[in-house]
Amino acid sequence: KEPVSALFSGVLVGAIILGKFDLVDAVFLETLATKNAAGIILLYLWLLGGLLGIWSRTGAAQAFANVMTKYVVRGPKSARLVAWILGIIFFQGGTMSTVLVGTTVKPIADKENISHEELSYIVDSTASPIACLLAFNAWPAYIQAFLFVGGVGFLATEAARLSFFFKSLAFSFYSIFAIIGTLLLCLDKAPYLGKQLRGAIKRSRETGKLDADGSSPLSAKELEGSTVPSYYTPHIIDFFVPLALIIGVSIGTFIATGSPNVRLGFGLALASGVCLALIRGMKIIDVVEGMGEGFKGVVLGSIILILAITIGKLSQETGGGLYMVELLGSSIPYFLLPLILLAMTIVIAFSTGTSWGTYAVTFPLAMPLAWALATSAGLANPEVYMMICFATVLNGSVIGDQCSPISDTTILSSMATGCDLMDHVKTQVHPAGLATLASAICWTLSALFLT
Repeated sequence: KEPVSALFSGVLVGAIILGKFDLVDAVFLETLATKNAAGIILLYLWLLGGLLGIWSRTGAAQAFANVMTKYVVRGPKSARLVAWILGIIFFQGGTMSTVLVGTTVKPIADKENISHEELSYIVDSTASPIACLLAFNAWPAYIQAFLFVGGVGFLATEAARLSFFFKSLAFSFYSIFAIIGTLLLCLDKAPYLGKQLRGAIKRSRETGKLDADGSSPLSAKELEGSTVPSYYTPHIIDFFVPLALIIGVSIGTFIATGSPNVRLGFGLALASGVCLALIRGMKIIDVVEGMGEGFKGVVLGSIILILAITIGKLSQETGGGLYMVELLGSSIPYFLLPLILLAMTIVIAFSTGTSWGTYAVTFPLAMPLAWALATSAGLANPEVYMMICFATVLNGSVIGDQCSPISDTTILSSMATGCDLMDHVKTQVHPAGLATLASAICWTLSALFLT
């Protein structure tokens, strides 16, 4: 239930198996000295953390969101659409998306009698799923480090693995269905929401009760504070320019080279955010303090990332993937592997409450196994098969994390929208389950007919 201690325990066990008893020098330093680890920490801790800190200090994202809510909301349907659109726009996913979208839309949604259950579902289902699809964020740089398989040319270099990541996004069926499903809910066209979520919608519209009887909504007050200096006026340009640079540089370098330079995009975004704040009159001390607060906000996430990278590296060194290949490589029908990986990742992510930790554990096992099955089955398109298996792990981890009551995004979605945690979990399971079932069918059919 606690990812830091869980991951550290895994690192400790892996180190003992390998006889590396000096955890500092032989394990952590050896891992952190690699280019992959340094690049991930630079992106996540310095660039992303700094940018979030600048946005918080300038009120940039809040200003952008407020403009949308002020000029677009005209009723329950449009209020939900604003929440959905903001979830798409803030495609960094995770805590930033859930907190920002939830706290921004909640006052308007409450005014329009939108139940806290349906709002928290929209916020949660447009966080990690959209981060998977619009992956011009920290996700590819982190995940590609776990995709190396010996002897596989299209996974040999970091650039090749990043290209593989983006080419695989077409198979992210769950993320696609989750985004479409929440859009249909916003438009009152959802085919299946489950009895509890439909009941919550009916209750709020007819009686104005935003929470169920006996529920204990999580307080969101601590998420609503502002650090904008009294003398500074927030403006949407503070948000739009850095965001445009992230998207423009990432897409531009992807078109030019076949591999998006996400770190360059975030670096320019951070630099532009700082320059805009200074040009618009913010004192340099407030800019620096804002960046410092952003660094502090992602320290815990950075620790989890370091542990996840380390346990992934140890898993490769202990030969877990090779053992799985030898044990199961010839006994599993190739078209069933995506379903097995889906079930495995859902269970792990649901139990641990972290999709990124699940990636570190699962990818070093899944990718060699997928390649072995593709080879033994003589598939005509082994790279496509690898993409399908990759997508099941990517999305299965999101499914488990999204439905887990101990996941940070699940908890923050409830807090930011003022929803009871278990009410959010129980009402979200039904539409998420339908999207999972549809995705499982698509992955199986893809494995059968596209490889």
